[in-house]
This record gives sequence, C-alpha cells and structure tokens, in this order.
Amino acid sequence: MPADHGASTLAEDLLLLLFQPDSAPPGPAGATGESTLAHALAGAVLTELGLGRHVRTVPDGVGAIRLEVVAQHPPADDILRHAWDYLARGPRGIPAALDAIGPDLRDPLVDRLVGRGDLRRSHRTALGVVDVETFEDGGSGRRERLLAAVRETVVEGARPQPRIAALAALLSASGTLPQYGPGIPWTAAVVARAKKLEQESWGATATAAAIARTVTAAVAGHL
Repeated sequence: MPADHGASTLAEDLLLLLFQPDSAPPGPAGATGESTLAHALAGAVLTELGLGRHVRTVPDGVGAIRLEVVAQHPPADDILRHAWDYLARGPRGIPAALDAIGPDLRDPLVDRLVGRGDLRRSHRTALGVVDVETFEDGGSGRRERLLAAVRETVVEGARPQPRIAALAALLSASGTLPQYGPGIPWTAAVVARAKKLEQESWGATATAAAIARTVTAAVAGHL
C-alpha cells in the first residue's frame, strides 16, 4: 500500500504532470531539460508559499520585487519549509531563489510520488553495466485528473481554482504545454488562454498573484 504523505504540494503535481510515459526512457523530466525542470519546480514551491501566505513581497529599489518570509508562519510541509528557511535568511529576488531552491527538488519529489503510488519506479541495466532508473504511471489516476483540470482551463476556458491555474501557468511558462496534444491542442486560443493565466490573479490574493506572475516570467526567462 502506498505511504500516506498527506496532501500533495504544487511542485509534486507539476512534476507528475511533467512525467511523460511515452518518453524513452519514461521519466519525470519528460521532454523538458533538467535546468528548466529545476526552475519550474522551484517556481511551483515559491508560488505555493505565496498562496499559503508564508511569504510576501518587498520592493528591491529598482522596480522588481524580492521575497521575504512572514515571520512565525512557516509551512508545515518539509520541502516548502526548506525553501522558507532559505528565504528566512534575508529577502531574495525570485530569479536567485529559483537558482538556489531548484536543483535539490526533483529527487525528494519523485520519492513522494512513488511513495504515494502515483509513479512506479524500477531499474534496468543498460549496456550490461549502467543502472538506469525508469518510471511508469502508478495507476492512481491522479495525473489524469490533474491533466483533465488543466485541459478544462486552457481548452474549454473553465474558471480554474488557483492551484490549477498555477499549474497551467507554470506548464506554459516552462514551454512544456505543447507536448500534451492532442488532448490539449496547441491552437491560438489555447496559447492565448495559457499566456493570460501567466499574467492574471485567478482568484489569488494580490500578493500571491504578484509572486506567481513574477515566478512564471522568471521561469519563462530561463528557457
């Protein structure tokens, strides 16, 4: 039975969506490069800290924003707490925070997805000597549900919940949304809705929306 790790984080949901069962070998990076993956996952972490009101924005004096923690309001989740502790050392610009937080996220997030049963991990030997880690869909159905919610938002124009809007915006900013066809056709209407999600508040607080917009712009800038 899969281990119970509680509610999933936005970064876990994003990584699960980025899992590409048809890639060779199938894996959570899918068609996106590791650098882009790291920044996208870090963007999801920062966005969730904003949605949870664990961080706030402060001006940096040159027209951009920095993030600082809300004192005495750390997140309960260990991965989010690690990012919060980093920001607690002092306000950080979002690009710097993405660079610092992103590289260490993939492995613990994969472990959570495997532990929850969303992914199934196995190993095989390549060329007789190299141990290659491979993944399959775990059969939980959660990836399909998340993808259906994103599809309703960007294809059908449904009004999304903040977390789904954030997922769609991060997929768009990371350049990975086109790989979900034909279910999510890369049409002009879909592109327009996805770009709009990168820039709108979608029901989040003003602070969370400002963080999310800056995060998605920074993720897109790393492509």
